[in-house]
Amino acid sequence: MAVQEQSDLALLRKLEEDEVFRPFLRGEFDAKTHANDVLHHGIAISQQLAKLNEGINLLDRELHSQVVARHEDLLVQATGIESLEGVLQMMQTRITNLQAAVDRIRTKIADPCNKITSRTAQLARLQAACDLLRRIIRILYLSRRLQTQLQGGAREITKAAQSLDELDYLMKGADLTGIEAIEQDRLFIERARRDVEEQTRAMLEQGMQSHNQMQVATALQVFHNLGCLWARVDGVVTQRKDTLQTEVRKALDIATLSQQPTEQGRKTGGPGRAAMPAMGNTAMFRATLWTNLEKLMDHIYAACSQVQHLQTVLSKKRDPVTHVCFMDELRKDGKPPIMHSFWKAITHILTQEFAQVADTSTFLKQAFEGEYPKLLRLYNDLWKRMQQYRANMAAAEEAQGEGLLGIVESAENDDTDDGQEAAKFDPEQALRTTLSPFEHAYLSRSLSRLFDPINLVFPSSATSTPSHEELDGITKAISSELNVASVDIGLSIVVAKNVAKTLQLYCAKSEQLLSNDEDITMITTGQNPNIAVVNSLYQLHQSVSKVLATVTTLPPPATQTIQNALKGIAALMNSSLEPMLKSISKSIEAIILSMHREDFSGPVQDGGAPDASSSGFMRELQDFIARVGTDCVPKFECREFVMESLQPVACRTVELFVRHAGLIRPLGEGGKMRLAADFAQVESALTPFCRRISDLGKPYRLLRALRPLLFQSTDHVASSSALGEVIPYSAALHYLFSRGPPELKSPYEVTRWTIPQYSQWLDEHPSEKERLHFLKGTLEAYVQTIRARQGKEFAPIYPIMLQMLQKGVEAAG
Repeated sequence: MAVQEQSDLALLRKLEEDEVFRPFLRGEFDAKTHANDVLHHGIAISQQLAKLNEGINLLDRELHSQVVARHEDLLVQATGIESLEGVLQMMQTRITNLQAAVDRIRTKIADPCNKITSRTAQLARLQAACDLLRRIIRILYLSRRLQTQLQGGAREITKAAQSLDELDYLMKGADLTGIEAIEQDRLFIERARRDVEEQTRAMLEQGMQSHNQMQVATALQVFHNLGCLWARVDGVVTQRKDTLQTEVRKALDIATLSQQPTEQGRKTGGPGRAAMPAMGNTAMFRATLWTNLEKLMDHIYAACSQVQHLQTVLSKKRDPVTHVCFMDELRKDGKPPIMHSFWKAITHILTQEFAQVADTSTFLKQAFEGEYPKLLRLYNDLWKRMQQYRANMAAAEEAQGEGLLGIVESAENDDTDDGQEAAKFDPEQALRTTLSPFEHAYLSRSLSRLFDPINLVFPSSATSTPSHEELDGITKAISSELNVASVDIGLSIVVAKNVAKTLQLYCAKSEQLLSNDEDITMITTGQNPNIAVVNSLYQLHQSVSKVLATVTTLPPPATQTIQNALKGIAALMNSSLEPMLKSISKSIEAIILSMHREDFSGPVQDGGAPDASSSGFMRELQDFIARVGTDCVPKFECREFVMESLQPVACRTVELFVRHAGLIRPLGEGGKMRLAADFAQVESALTPFCRRISDLGKPYRLLRALRPLLFQSTDHVASSSALGEVIPYSAALHYLFSRGPPELKSPYEVTRWTIPQYSQWLDEHPSEKERLHFLKGTLEAYVQTIRARQGKEFAPIYPIMLQMLQKGVEAAG
């Protein structure tokens, strides 16, 4: 077999390699085309025939070899063909028998089938005829009943609607054209339907205008029975929208507003002239405009109340047969909330029309921007009327209404996308948004009106503060803006922010005039320019505070905004006084430091009489404070404010006096008497800085409590009840250092500081715990000194001071 296959392949390869035989192996070989090609190439026919005979001989030999090689398989195939012919003959016989059987069966069932088909068609025609007869009978009956119901007028109109709805169903369910028995009835039914719809529309209109729930409910029931409830409700609402759009355009029509009647009753302006208001008629033009807008608000209120009334009836009315609420049925059909969509349409109309007239008419734009509060008042009055209408309706019905404008509350139980949108909808804000462009323009102008007086009194080269008349002008501008804006809470809040910006601008302008010069000569002579700034700020603060007290209609947020700005003025007043207060404090500290240059070590004068005269530094301190009180403080108009600012200076004076009095060394009995007199004199010296010295609080109590300790023994000082509560342990220890021996050095001596340096350290470390820790180091230095000298005992005052120190540390935690 393998040898035979190799022979076949060799023959095929030989044919493919031969240029004469190769074309015969192609699938698209065509004899005529090949013959033409041979003649065309000029090959001899005899040669071509010889070549073809050679090929034929090759094929014959190959066929012979194939037959010889497969003669057994060929014999088997020949026998199989004879068997296949027998099987096919048998199948042909059986197919012929089957066809004969089918023909016999077809003959038996064809006639019954044809009869059944015919009878079925007859039955269908009979049923259709019966249905038509029943419809005709019912139509004739309902037609007669409808005639009777129509004679009953409005009382029977709902029943007539039911009959019309059933008649409409009967007529639409079958083709009744060409039936003469009901042709007249069909015409009558069409006329009756038109009449009922017209009567119902009139009833609905009348009921909405008069707010008659019975009429509206009847009309809605009729439309529901007619199957056109939503279409009619939507038509009524759409009609209101179109009417309002017409009214808005009529109210804002610049041509109508510009036509002013003359004495002869004719209109001004000639043919071909633009209808623009003359300068002399501007007041009349605006009066007509506001009259039209007031009428427009009346139209909007009337339309909204009617639609609200319609929605209320829809929410309460139920079908007497199915007991389904009409509003629920509309929601079930995916209809949006009526009042929600109506209010959105109104706000859209207002926004569109106002924007359009503002673009086309400069007069209207100026009127709306300049008198925006008046326009906003009309809107607020409209909103209040709607709220009042809702309250009155709820009280009259003794039931929960649909909510304010029926917009938000009507959608609370609505799970649709429209219902959720309505639940988030803010109708009042939507109404105000229609005026947003005018509000922004008005607020911009308002801010400009507030800033102009300030920029006028503070030119770029200003070196002096505004006069009383100029401050009055600024205050009047603020008062005017607040009074005009009081028509609306939201507007008042925004204008209050503008007022706050105005006060901030005034502060910024005033701050540029401030001087940081701490020259005490200018302060004591009252020539500091900061005094004028403080007085100016104080006058503005007082004027604006009076305005706030006068304008009682401001909402709390607006008042709070302005009060916060007034706090900024007070803060600037404080910062304006800061250089002066620092200078006064530095001068007082320098005077108090001079006490260490005086001698307090002397004994009591001869005769035992105490030296009650005050020290030289105290007389200098009294003179300085008196000079400040007489030459500087009266220059300020805000005396109460200045006294409050000087009170910390007075406290600082007492603190410094007590501190440095405890650091005096040596301190004799005569020095104690003089220092006690200084304690008394410092109280009277500080009188110009405070109303009552007792108002200083803790510093005053410290001054009073420390004076008696000057003459008490060390044990009494350590056991004093005022120690720790009124007198700090560190202050008492400072005083006891003056009673110790020279080896017990003062704290500043141990650290080799000067007294001013030590005083500065105390200022930087106000913590009692830190001060006591520093004093502990001083006592430890004393102990080391005694041990270095190989001393056997400490000074008697040391254990007492150590015990006081331990108590102080425990008290300080």
